[in-house]
Amino acid sequence: MESLTDDARLAALIEAEDKALTLFDAIEAAGIIAPGRSEAEVDGDIAALALETFGIERHWHQCNVRAGANTVTTFHDKPPLRVIAPEDTVYVDLGPVFAEWEADVGRTYAVGESAAKHALVGALDTVFEAVRAEARPDMTGAALYALACRMAEAHGYVFGGAIAGHVVAEFPHAVWPGDKDQQRISPNNRTRLSDPDPFGRTRHWILEIHLLEPGRTWGGFYERLLRW
Repeated sequence: MESLTDDARLAALIEAEDKALTLFDAIEAAGIIAPGRSEAEVDGDIAALALETFGIERHWHQCNVRAGANTVTTFHDKPPLRVIAPEDTVYVDLGPVFAEWEADVGRTYAVGESAAKHALVGALDTVFEAVRAEARPDMTGAALYALACRMAEAHGYVFGGAIAGHVVAEFPHAVWPGDKDQQRISPNNRTRLSDPDPFGRTRHWILEIHLLEPGRTWGGFYERLLRW
């Protein structure tokens, strides 16, 4: 594995994230997310746009599109496919690879006029920043997960994720050796975020915020690099 400084690795991950956010801008400009379109149609159009416009051929995880009731589910769930309704929230989770660097970004849209749904979409970034402001490298993954849950509740929502993030790195970090729980921000990770990866390097983290409205019938998702 190529030896890079921690600063160089972080810079490469930031650059990958910036490119992934540009893909989101293109998705919005193309009007891909709209009522009457199925999750599968949105997914397929995103993959085609990523390849044709940005030359993205590899994704470290599949594109994940969830609408309406499916926004309460998480990445590993397999709910029945839905068609976007006029007043749905829709979240999109992208995992493109740029050169050898993984990006992981998530964004949610309120496609109708519901004030409650637009409010939740707006709260995602607010809760992310509130968690980020209190996160510290010497926290355990479990402690950071608990913080995310508290911040969601403080803003009037339920935290919907089984995890609140994970490691991101050179592709493919998913096949690294060792305990997978130590690569996640979850109640099962009792190691510090600052503990080294299996190769003795600094771990870099994605922070995920998954908010559900109090009745847990719909929600939204947001994720970015965790920068201290």
